[in-house]
Formats: sequence, structure tokens, C-alpha cells
Amino acid sequence: MRDYIGKRKIYFLISALIILAGLLAALFNGFQWDIQFEGGTIIKVEMPNDGFDANKIEARLRETLGKNVTAQKTKTFDPDNQAESISMLTLKVTKNEALNDTEMNLTYELLNKEFGVSENAESQVQSVEPFIGAELKNKALQAIFISIVLIILYVWLRYSKINGLAAAIFAIVALLHDVLVVVGVYAIFKIPINESFVAAVLTILGYSINDTIVIYDRIRENSTAKYRGDLKTLANKSLGQSMTRAINTSVTTIVSILVVYVFAAINNIASLKEFTFPLMIGLVSGTYSSLFIATPLWYIWQKKTAYKAAKG
Repeated sequence: MRDYIGKRKIYFLISALIILAGLLAALFNGFQWDIQFEGGTIIKVEMPNDGFDANKIEARLRETLGKNVTAQKTKTFDPDNQAESISMLTLKVTKNEALNDTEMNLTYELLNKEFGVSENAESQVQSVEPFIGAELKNKALQAIFISIVLIILYVWLRYSKINGLAAAIFAIVALLHDVLVVVGVYAIFKIPINESFVAAVLTILGYSINDTIVIYDRIRENSTAKYRGDLKTLANKSLGQSMTRAINTSVTTIVSILVVYVFAAINNIASLKEFTFPLMIGLVSGTYSSLFIATPLWYIWQKKTAYKAAKG
């Protein structure tokens, strides 16, 4: 039987270094807040072909409008022919410099005259007021908080046999570990934080807690008189029994998401790339934290509790 618990300090150190790298990136790079949370204007315009220069368009719009406009090449599928894609130009303006109606008309006029955009080209405009973005941000945080509270209650009640409250607390510590890893990924790679971030975090929380619960089930099933006095053997056995299943499930899921990411990268679908990349990192982190963070922490707590009880 492998001694996973005996190597817990190594696992904790690895996690600490990864989280520290993310925090340093957040400190130096800050976070890229997307329009949904920050407010501003996004314009998506169908281009005549994919040979346009987004950097040139960005420079001309900044010169004409006097605002911090960013331009990006994207693609979308043709609704009439799913086998073909349509070249799109995505323009973004931050909340402090959102475009008014006159400036949007100037934008369309410039694109029409200088870059060959048809007057009948498909386009989408999304404007979000700063107060709406702030409200959405608060609701996203509330959704994450409520999910964490419900997880604590569920684990606490279900695993009372193995000290359910401690199990719940350390399951949440593992989830916070995963959130910090994902946040660090967003900071390191400067991925805009938008609704995809919330979706990715909630998906990772659900995936991670599922792995943790599987291990807790093993611990509860193995908590017989044979192992009751040997917490280390109990924890190591439960981890060993769960290891193959957790890794295989994680690899299968990540491969599926990797296919989606490669597809999005080839077709330059930014929204899918922004969602799937941190999701892959988060799923790896979720499996790691369930195996090597939550369970060793539970073991440490149970050991100290048993020691105090014996001493008292």
C-alpha cells in the first residue's frame, strides 16, 4: 500500500507554489474584466473575407473615435450552411469609453468606406451599463457562495460517521484551492473574466466535490473496527481505492474538452477557447485537490482530534 498521506507536505507545497504564481500574476497583471462584468460596448460585424487586418482597423478606430477600442478576428458558423464559417470582426470598448449612437454610426461608416464592409452586413451590438455589470458580478458571487453553503450542509449531514463537519470544511478548502488555481490561470494568461468564468468555476466545483465525495464514501465504508485505530492506513487505503477511478475519469473528461478547445482554436471561436482552457486546468486541479488536499487535511484533523480525546 502506497503512503499517500506520508507525502502530504509535498502535495501541499506543490499547491502553494501554483497558487502563489497565480496570485503574483494577479498582482502584476491584474484581471481582464469583460463587458458583462465591467460594462461597455461590443460590436460584432460580418466581414467580406478573412483577409482583413484587425490591428489596422483598431488603429483607425482609435484615431477616429479617440477611444480605447480593441479589435479581434473571430469566426461564427453560417446558419444556412454549418460546414462554412463567417469571418467576423469583434470590437470592444471599456466602460469608461462606451460608444454612443453617433460614435457607433461613425464606426459603421468607417468600416464601410475603408474596409469594404457591406451596409447590409450582419452585425450585433451589446452595451452594458457599469451598474448592470456590477450587479451581475454580485449575482455571480452569490451563486458561487450559495453552492458552497449547500455543499457544506450536504457533506456535513451525509458523512457524520467520519466527522461530517470536518469533512465538509476540508472539501470546501479543496474547492477554494481549485478556484484560486482557475483565477490564477485567468490572471497568468490574461483571459477576460466574463460569464464563461462563472460557468467554468461552477463546473469545476461540481466536478471536484464529486471526486471528494467518492473518497469520503470509501473512508466511511472502510471505517470498521479494523481501521478505526489506524487513521493513516484508513486514509491511504481509501485513496488507493479511489485513485484509478478518479484519474481515469479526469483524463476522459479532459480529452473530450481538449477536442473542443482544439476545434475552437482552429476556427478561432474565442468564447469556446476562453471557457475550455481554464476548465481543463480546473479539472486537473479538482482531481488533485480531492486526492491530495481534502483527504490529507481530514486525516490531520482526525488525528489531532483523536490525540486530544486520548489525552483528555
